[in-house]
Amino acid sequence: GGDHTITYPILQALVAKHGPMGLVHVDAHTDTGDTALGEKIYHGSPFRRCVEEGLLDCGRVVQIGIRGSSYDPDPHKYCREQGFRVVPAEECWMKSLEPLMREVRAQMGDKPMYISFDIDGLDPAYAPGTGTPEIAGLTPAQALEIIRGCKGLNIVGCDLVEVAPMYDVSGNTALLGANLLFEMLCVLPGVKTL
Repeated sequence: GGDHTITYPILQALVAKHGPMGLVHVDAHTDTGDTALGEKIYHGSPFRRCVEEGLLDCGRVVQIGIRGSSYDPDPHKYCREQGFRVVPAEECWMKSLEPLMREVRAQMGDKPMYISFDIDGLDPAYAPGTGTPEIAGLTPAQALEIIRGCKGLNIVGCDLVEVAPMYDVSGNTALLGANLLFEMLCVLPGVKTL
């Protein structure tokens, strides 16, 4: 629930206990903007603020499903300069993400990491109930591959954000969000599944 701003204070609290975090970030947007309408803290800036405060282990940050319009000719430059791995949506189209997640697992290692999942990482055909939809996104099956691909990692927290039920009279976005959260609970360390 909530907009992506909520991840920032959650990571502040987790880092106080665990140190800088690895991050699997699924989203249509990098959320590394600097300001909007003069404000430095908003739903498009949490990961820039996290970098500035040293909350992220930047060599262990992977952003998956990034796409959409931009005001910048090189919209991923800031992320790359920090050492993030950016996986644009077009690199995910029409394929399994299991090979990608094997690489991500190796990159995360056994250090603490966090999963932050913006529902707009999925295509609006599946999840229209969000404030900033972008076409040509991930499928629900790919979302499951990403989450299940994190099983066995040292996950110390996770979130799912940007679900706006009032934009989806079918209720499918909320249903999808709830199921993805259930899947995240199932991959937490120590959870036994059949």
